[in-house]
Amino acid sequence: MEHGTFSDQSKSTFSFADEDHTFANSVRFTLNQDPRVTFCGYSIPHPSDNRVNIRVQTTGDPAREVLKDGCQDLMLMCQHVRSTFDKAVIDFKIAEAKKEKEKETVDEDEDMDSKTVDEDTDSNMDSE
Repeated sequence: MEHGTFSDQSKSTFSFADEDHTFANSVRFTLNQDPRVTFCGYSIPHPSDNRVNIRVQTTGDPAREVLKDGCQDLMLMCQHVRSTFDKAVIDFKIAEAKKEKEKETVDEDEDMDSKTVDEDTDSNMDSE
């Protein structure tokens, strides 16, 4: 819900239901990176009220459009973080699988070496 005037669309307060500090602070951070924004802040009217008010003041552009752009920028950032994280998880799993395979190879080599030593010991005992 938008609380503002039609005469000056560069200043508005937007209410978001079912949101908290996580969303509001992320939007505030993103909007404050925009050179069109002169002020952006948020408040939560009451701790038990699941609502966030975000105030946006711009250099002249409609606050609604700047907010929409900021939310789109935030979505792109979140998508980038998600894809980077997913790639890191895949890379980690591949590295762990390689380590496990190398460990199995080393264990097999050690087993082969111990069998050879046992056979040598048995043949030495037979010759005595």
